[in-house]
Amino acid sequence: MAKKKKDEELIDDFEVSEEILVLKNSLTNKEEKIKMLQAEMINYRKRKDEEVINRLKYANEDLILELLPICDNFERALKLSDNEEINKYLEGFKILNNHLVETLKNYGVEEIPALGKEFDPKVHDAIAVGKDKTKADGIILEVILKGYTFKDKVIRPTTVKVNKLEKR
Repeated sequence: MAKKKKDEELIDDFEVSEEILVLKNSLTNKEEKIKMLQAEMINYRKRKDEEVINRLKYANEDLILELLPICDNFERALKLSDNEEINKYLEGFKILNNHLVETLKNYGVEEIPALGKEFDPKVHDAIAVGKDKTKADGIILEVILKGYTFKDKVIRPTTVKVNKLEKR
């Protein structure tokens, strides 16, 4: 009878040990899930913070994109100065244009340099090809429409004519 009691105690101990192992594994799994959820929450918060920062950083982009054609038209008008009478009006336009350009610069808008530079598809849009043997292949010969960056983002690529020499 003593042996039977001892066997029952061993079985009870074994069952308790097995239950403890199951509970430990369950606890470990739950702890890992909690850690993963915490990491996901941290990543989510970082993404949201970055999104909010970018929204604030580029909040004026739509307004600036609407103002750029006005700058283009001012520049076109200023190139028409072949008449003394028109030149008087154009002086006022020059002042307005300079003020508009300075205001845009104050908000982080910069013109993309292009004329005489090497073509870069990230900031330039080639719509025409020219042949000038005095310049290297891939050099911008003419700026058709100025391009601009807003802070660190290209909001309008420069439309250009690029030098393309014939290959022999």
